[in-house]
Amino acid sequence: MKIKRLLSTTINILLFAVLCLMIMIVVISKASGGEPSLFGNEFKIVLSGSMEPTFKTGSVIAVKPEINTADLKANDVITFLRDERTLVTHRIVEVIETGAGNLFKTQGDSNAYADAELVLDQNVVAQYTGFTIPYLGYMMNFANSQLGIVLLLILPGVLLLGYAILSIYQGFKILDKEAKKISESH
Repeated sequence: MKIKRLLSTTINILLFAVLCLMIMIVVISKASGGEPSLFGNEFKIVLSGSMEPTFKTGSVIAVKPEINTADLKANDVITFLRDERTLVTHRIVEVIETGAGNLFKTQGDSNAYADAELVLDQNVVAQYTGFTIPYLGYMMNFANSQLGIVLLLILPGVLLLGYAILSIYQGFKILDKEAKKISESH
């Protein structure tokens, strides 16, 4: 009986923890448009394999948006605007100093050649902090989808509610048995 009670408590705790985690992921993803920020760092989802093995496709990386581009040097990993809507995270392979500011030659770690266009210092939006969570980006993208919301929020909630109803039903069965024992003994 103690093992059954321990198992029941463990399942309740796990279901509740999963529900809380999923709610947190969905709410943070929705509130931030898919890329949350925490402690001054932004979290970006890696969409391509150009920086493998440094970080895998589907990983979430932390980047620091408030940087001084004059301090950037070769081997730093930066996130920059390739065009008005495309962010890219690549490694600086060369810093070219000009009178108007710095230009950066960048290259993805798995790319054979440097990027064709130099990056203007005003297009640098962040610097990689060295913090990566592999594959979490897949879950964040999924959490932003209609199916993701259903499966990550509603399903654990329904499972937790169903398990609570089952536990209450089993409790009533035990109370009923105890009541019958007491009435039979009198």
